[in-house]
Amino acid sequence: MRVYNFSAGPSMLPLPVLEQAQREMLDYNGSGMSITEMSHRSKTFMEVNQEANSLLRELMNIPDNYSVLFVQGGASQQFAAVPLNLLKNGKADYILTGNFASKAYEEGLKYGDMAIAASSKADGYTYIPDVDSIRFRENIDYVHITSNNTIFGTRYTKFPKTSAPLVADMSSNILSEPVDVGQFGLIYAGAQKNIAPAGVTIVIIRKDLLGNASPLCPTMLNYAIQDKNDSLYNTPPCFSIYVAMLVFRWLKSLGGVDAIYELNKQKAAILYDFIDNSDFYSSKVSKSDRSLMNVPFVTPSPELDAAFVAEASKNGLVSLKGHRLVGGMRASIYNAMPIEGVKKLVEFMKKFELENK
Repeated sequence: MRVYNFSAGPSMLPLPVLEQAQREMLDYNGSGMSITEMSHRSKTFMEVNQEANSLLRELMNIPDNYSVLFVQGGASQQFAAVPLNLLKNGKADYILTGNFASKAYEEGLKYGDMAIAASSKADGYTYIPDVDSIRFRENIDYVHITSNNTIFGTRYTKFPKTSAPLVADMSSNILSEPVDVGQFGLIYAGAQKNIAPAGVTIVIIRKDLLGNASPLCPTMLNYAIQDKNDSLYNTPPCFSIYVAMLVFRWLKSLGGVDAIYELNKQKAAILYDFIDNSDFYSSKVSKSDRSLMNVPFVTPSPELDAAFVAEASKNGLVSLKGHRLVGGMRASIYNAMPIEGVKKLVEFMKKFELENK
């Protein structure tokens, strides 16, 4: 019996995708073997790699002057790869809106003159700074943001305008809402929240930014080398790329990003509306900046929070414990979470409130 998994990542995958992967585990497309066993240079896998690339381009309407890469190492590895590939003048500005944005900044400090252009840390990362009031330094090589904050439950509803390339970590909200890729010089995202099992990281980079890597940049982190080799410089995370392809097919069958965005707004509204109308549950996140993917909330006490998580798990609602930096609960309602799962969570929340007031 499957549960409703509200984990922030690795997260639940669409059931039709899991079922297809199960059916093809022993024999993918008549090859007599699984994706996990075949050569990454075989015609069969190269077709998977190409289809995943093409589908992502279609779903996100990625312009032709951008390259799409499937790389290893997770989004955290990109904290180093970005400065190693993009720094020319040795300077970049960061907006700090959560734990991962801060980690990206701290990693960047190893490679150049990094400055904090704006931060919401003093208020517990409960809001996104006003992007229109931020003043960036001159002659910077890029501005880095984290578009959705998995731990603290905020998201950008408007992106900063800057003459320097805008770089975004979109790990926890890629493909959840429409995005104008042309606003960005580079987008990267770990797959394990909205795309596939952990192992593959998506990099979408404007082609004019390729070929400027530092001499110190490791070969495996060099975007130009990955692009030249169609992400096949070495053995890639084949199974994760395969599942990503299946997820892209699934998303396209639903009507694409526009369709899932409408569903995501419905799911978030059901949960936020209940929290807002309760005198038992509460959320500290600024309403104007609330994430559609990650919803942190608390009860009146840490003891009740712990009881809530334990009781919810017994009712098939798992991985609701909040991050250690925030406490309380966190419901991650990524693309694969059906609206029925959110409704069941709200029903349980009502019951728990009545029993513990």
